[in-house]
Amino acid sequence: MKKLVFLCVAIAGVMALGSCGGGKQQPQAAADEDTTSTKFFPTDRTIYGLCGEGTAMNTLELLTDNGDTLNLSITNASEAGFVFGGLQRGDRLAILANDKRTEATRVINLNTLLGDWVMPDPIDGSAEVGIRIKEGGVAESIEMTNIIYRTWKIVNGNLEINSVREGGGDMEETNLYELKALGPDTLCYKTIGKARDEEETFEYNRFKEKAKVDLRGLELEDTQDEFNKI
Repeated sequence: MKKLVFLCVAIAGVMALGSCGGGKQQPQAAADEDTTSTKFFPTDRTIYGLCGEGTAMNTLELLTDNGDTLNLSITNASEAGFVFGGLQRGDRLAILANDKRTEATRVINLNTLLGDWVMPDPIDGSAEVGIRIKEGGVAESIEMTNIIYRTWKIVNGNLEINSVREGGGDMEETNLYELKALGPDTLCYKTIGKARDEEETFEYNRFKEKAKVDLRGLELEDTQDEFNKI
């Protein structure tokens, strides 16, 4: 009888140990489930503001949207060709600065960037096509049906454009471009982050209305003669 009681107690102890052991493994399993990989998205460090009265050849006074006034050296940026669109007092700027906010490493004049930009149609050159960059981050296509531009913004000194391509199932795509040139009549940017065979460079001129032909007071005669029609 004593042996039977001892055997029962032993079995109960083994079961208790097994139960405790299983309980200890559960937190580890939960920890394994919580372990996930996350993608790293760089923070946009663009600073927006107005070009101030204190701006000079090598110094930029920026009146930021946050109410701060920054006095930044632009010597190195100018020498590297990273001041885009010129500096005009009162114009709206997007800049990148060093950590101490003493130097602007990239400057983009948003007033210069706005407008209608065109180039000869790459297919046959018979017409001008391009992009309309509007205030509020709105982008539109000019005489284009294969690409429909939607929005634009500056991200870390680069130009980001959202668009829809014909035949793409109405799926939006976002492309990042490095500015190469920006002036009163010139805009050039190149794709970033794509395979070499997918890289594109866009070279635009600012759209200008074509001058009308001066007939020096002459008027074309309205005629029904098919051979005399112009």
